[in-house]
Amino acid sequence: DCRQYTNRSCEECLKNVTCLWCASSRRCMEYPVRRILPPADLCELSSARWGVCWVNFEALIIAMSVVGGALLIMLGVCCCCCCCKKKSKKQVSRGAFLSTRPDKDDERAAREREKRRVRQEERRAEMKSRHDEIRRKYGTV
Repeated sequence: DCRQYTNRSCEECLKNVTCLWCASSRRCMEYPVRRILPPADLCELSSARWGVCWVNFEALIIAMSVVGGALLIMLGVCCCCCCCKKKSKKQVSRGAFLSTRPDKDDERAAREREKRRVRQEERRAEMKSRHDEIRRKYGTV
């Protein structure tokens, strides 16, 4: 029975996990299992202790709310980032760019592609002239 620890210490009361310590009245009582939070007529939240003596229900509720809110915000940001990435990949794959001015990396890549294309055309023309020369030499033209 939890009542036997009334007017003793919080630590003694909370050794039994079914007990609730009320610091303002120094009472030890059965935790009201049917309710998540102890009702105000039993003990106010700022004085109620359960599990450990150094955390009251009020601080626990505030801390859990802050942590839960931060997790929800992080989840929302992650979802937005993922959706934006997928949307931008779809637009780029369709040929529609997100910005009208390409960045330096895109410009550099485009210049390199153009240089490679020009070199390939030059090599192709050189090979064609060599082949034509060989055909003329052996009279196959």
